[in-house]
Amino acid sequence: MSLDKVIVTNLSALRSKYGARYAEVRAAVNGLIAADRARGLTTRLVAIDSAPDMRRAGGLAVPNASSQRGAKAAVDAIFARYSPDYVLILGAPDVVPHIDLQNPFKGKEDDDGDASVPSDVAYACATPWSRNPKDFLGPTRVVGRLPDVAGTTDPSFLIKVLGGASRYVTRDRSAYSSYLAFSAKTWHKSTELSVSKLFGPDSPIFTSPPSGPKWTKAQLARRIHFINCHGDTISSKFFGEYPKDKFFDAHDAARLPSRITEGSVVAAECCYGAELYDPSDADGRVGICSVYLAEGAYGFFGSSNVAYGPTEGNGQADLICQYFIENVLNGASLGRAALEARQRFIAGYSHLDPSDLKTAVQFNLLGDPSIHAVKIVPHAFARSATMTRIVKNDAMKSATRAFRRERIARVGENLSRTIGAVVPAVVHTPAAVRRVLLQAARESGIIKPSLMTYSIRFPSGSTPQDLPKVAASRRERSIHVVLGSSSAGVKTKQTRISAIIATVEGQQLVHIRRVQSR
Repeated sequence: MSLDKVIVTNLSALRSKYGARYAEVRAAVNGLIAADRARGLTTRLVAIDSAPDMRRAGGLAVPNASSQRGAKAAVDAIFARYSPDYVLILGAPDVVPHIDLQNPFKGKEDDDGDASVPSDVAYACATPWSRNPKDFLGPTRVVGRLPDVAGTTDPSFLIKVLGGASRYVTRDRSAYSSYLAFSAKTWHKSTELSVSKLFGPDSPIFTSPPSGPKWTKAQLARRIHFINCHGDTISSKFFGEYPKDKFFDAHDAARLPSRITEGSVVAAECCYGAELYDPSDADGRVGICSVYLAEGAYGFFGSSNVAYGPTEGNGQADLICQYFIENVLNGASLGRAALEARQRFIAGYSHLDPSDLKTAVQFNLLGDPSIHAVKIVPHAFARSATMTRIVKNDAMKSATRAFRRERIARVGENLSRTIGAVVPAVVHTPAAVRRVLLQAARESGIIKPSLMTYSIRFPSGSTPQDLPKVAASRRERSIHVVLGSSSAGVKTKQTRISAIIATVEGQQLVHIRRVQSR
């Protein structure tokens, strides 16, 4: 049996959170299913904690809402049974958990502070249970999460965002022609490059300082928001920076209510931009991503923890956020825009170093993945008399979505068979390379740099037959990193994390770059 869309949730967890008001949540879910039906989508809710639901799906019920392994197995069973074009995870991680993947930058002394990488990307992959991020480099499933608020007992937020998804409207590209883009001033060159790629040369951006967080109503009303600022864990703000290590408020969730236009789409490069934390840990303040959704934004694409990018040029968070917005503007559903952004990002490399690998799995889509915010621009032939007659007589069944899913599956499977990624390993760092890394660390202001080494593991049979030199260079390739913060103490918004990443083949340094925490 095939379905267009499956809503995956844990009803026991929702009942436990909302008690007598759970019926209102269920009514809102039914409203979304009815709205999908009116749009031509066959949607079903599958409760992963329900034995009957999971028996029909050919899987096992997951009574424990915190069971990541159980939730992953349940979603895999649902895909095998129903082959949905869209999977909507309903609820925050206390309802359906993120999968906590290993942090490629997790080291022994001064690492980047993230114990793991909370990710929904594992749900988008057919790969069986694992915590290794390199096992999830071939995503093929269109997945998004419509969260509630972690730890809350008031369902108003969830009911509101379900209603917004039910009432969404697909608009002409012109409705998304204006944008709000702002950046930490330190990264203005990187952000200018990103925005010029999306909106054309010399497209303006704001920088913090001096701009923000008091954005005008007209500025916030623009439907595309592209944000390249610092973020912090359990925080309802984003931060600007200039000069080095001097920080300013750039964006504040408290200033967003009644100012966000319905239908907005947001891409945030910021560390922790899409973190779904319990607001009781932040004096009752919910995260910026949640306020955007509550105020009518259709989707928010952001990182669950510390993200990376260069100060100039583009890389890591810059690229994956660009690709997401570009896909949305070209008419993709939010879920497909996120999936293809991941695929395109991963495909841009011969292998993924630690910063690339973390980027590939840390950006999650918050929003209904089936929403098409922007209309696809049709070919002129679509308006011809012949096509009008075919459509009127129902003489052709459209299979365009099926063709897209076929292409997505092919790309994802090819990536899983060909892309290499780092694995922590004890690898000798050549003395000359070590000197270069430590010198770069000093110039970058890294305090107590931590040296990390990696080998690169490629899938078996991934070497192109017509490039015999590749096999030899791959066998000798390794990654050597110095990473650390620019100030002592606990990592907060006042701390910039820098990593100098060197690629070595044999004893020869062949590539080096620096990335910094967003």
